[in-house]
Formats: sequence, C-alpha cells, structure tokens
Amino acid sequence: MQEDQTEAGESAGQGVTPGQGGGAIPGLPVPDPAFILTLPRPSPIPVLISVPHGGRRYPPALLARMRMPAQTSLRLEDRLVDRLGEAVAARTGASLLVARAPRAMIDLNRSPRDLDWEMLGLAAPGRDVPNGRARSGLGLVPRRLPGTGDIWCGALAMAEVEERIALVHAPYHRALGDTLEALRERWGAALLIDLHSMPSLPRIGGQAAAQIVLGDRFGATCQGALVASAFAHFVTTGRAAAHNRPYAGGYVLDSHAAPCRGIHAFQLEIDRAAYLDSALTDPGEGFGAMVDMLAGLVRRMGDEVAVLGGRRSGWAEAAE
Repeated sequence: MQEDQTEAGESAGQGVTPGQGGGAIPGLPVPDPAFILTLPRPSPIPVLISVPHGGRRYPPALLARMRMPAQTSLRLEDRLVDRLGEAVAARTGASLLVARAPRAMIDLNRSPRDLDWEMLGLAAPGRDVPNGRARSGLGLVPRRLPGTGDIWCGALAMAEVEERIALVHAPYHRALGDTLEALRERWGAALLIDLHSMPSLPRIGGQAAAQIVLGDRFGATCQGALVASAFAHFVTTGRAAAHNRPYAGGYVLDSHAAPCRGIHAFQLEIDRAAYLDSALTDPGEGFGAMVDMLAGLVRRMGDEVAVLGGRRSGWAEAAE
C-alpha cells in the first residue's frame, strides 16, 4: 500500500497517459507536476474528461502528518478512476485532465474560499464564513471523515494552503478553462465530463441501486437534451443511473460550465464496486465493461455536442 500511495519511481511520463504536466506538487524531494493534460491535435471530439480526485502522489511529509494514512488516503481518493479516464480518452480521442496531487493535499472540486478556518486556528475574515462542506470536514483541505475522525495530527498553516492553491489548484483550473475554450472555439460547443467515483448506493424501494449518478446542478450546467441522451445510453447498456441525487456536482461545474456560451458540463459518479475488485483497491472484472460503457457515452456525447456547435460528426471532423 505504501508504494501505491507514494507512486514510487513515477514521473510525468510513466504510469500515465502521455501528456503535458502542469503545476507542481509541493513537498516532494523530486519535482513532479500536479496534473497531466493530454490534448490530441487536432481534437477529434469536443469532449474534455477531467479527473480531480484521482491523484495518488503523496509527499512523505504529508503522509507523516496523517493519523491513519493508508485508510484515510484510500477513502479520500476516487480510487483508480483516473485509469478509467485514461482508457476512455485513449479509445475516443477525448481531451483528458488528470490530477496527480492527492485530494488529501487540496480538493480541486472545492472553491479556494471553502476554508475550515478553525483548522487553521484563525477567525474567518469578514463575511468569509465556512460553508457546509467546510464545516462538515470536507472543504478545500479535508479535515475529517465520517467514522474516522480527524485526518491530521496537527494544525495547518495558512502559508501551506496558499502554496497549494498557487501550485496545484489555480493552474489546474486555468488548464481546465483554457482547454474548454479551445474546444468550443474549434467545435462551436464543448462538453466537460467531470469523472468521480462513489461508494455503493443503497437499494431504494426494491430497485437496483444506481451504479452511476449524473449531476448537472439540477439543470444549470448542461443542455437537457444531452442529459436525456446520456440516460438513454445508460438504459441501453443496462446501467442503473440516478440524476443529481445524491451528487449534483460541485465547484468544477459551477466554475466552468456556461451552456449559454456552448460550454456544457456534467459530473459522473461511478460505483467503485462496478470497476474495482472486492477489496476496492485494484481493477476488477468489471473494469473493461465500464470502459466500454463510458467510451460509448463519450462518442455519443461528442457527436451530439458537435451538432450543437454547428459542426458535423466528431469522427468526420477528425480528418481535418
């Protein structure tokens, strides 16, 4: 588990889809990028897959400050969902943005204002009062987990948070925004699929539990026809899916979706048990089938977004 946590020997060109590194992970003995951005040129499809919670590059000092590093890091991660994203992007030609910095260091699906000021030993300045996520322990820097308690042995300094924002959070979101704008400029429209994983959901009313939750901030971040088409795909592939509950999307969607300008976005939460082994640590028997389902979804969405933007089918455009 220790080797998996620290990704020993891994560099920007090993163990990940080849791409361009950006940002930097503070605290590593050897510099390493905070994320990897892969951009096919020219883009054959107007889709960007982002994976903000897939990072597993833990600086030794960060692990040393965690009360239960093995257990806590595994619970915070969207375990190996980055590998799903890499496989789907390789098969479809979608652009891909994958975080390498771990969520334990900084949560890329939270606003820089989502600070737990008590964690920092400070009073919230002015009207910058912690929101519900920060108060629950899952703000910009996670503080606690249900059933586990506090994550950290000691307090966190504001200077550390500012460094993480400058080196990880800000460049990640800049790369995300720039990539979506470039796709929209080329295709007339673009779609962001923010890819996550979730614990298995309970069955409700005797029905099969949803393996997928699509969140669009209750209709605010994506055209309804695209969402309806995505659910039609889930039905044809035999995947039970839910809409917005219990996950409607977060800061990534709020910050980057702009349907009125042709930039659509939705969040996908995938049941970890559907693609991992029984221990929820390594790829399982369902991994390949999940890649097949997601690749089909991305192709379908890509063609429909290209039509929305006034272009022809994404695959026809790829020959340009």
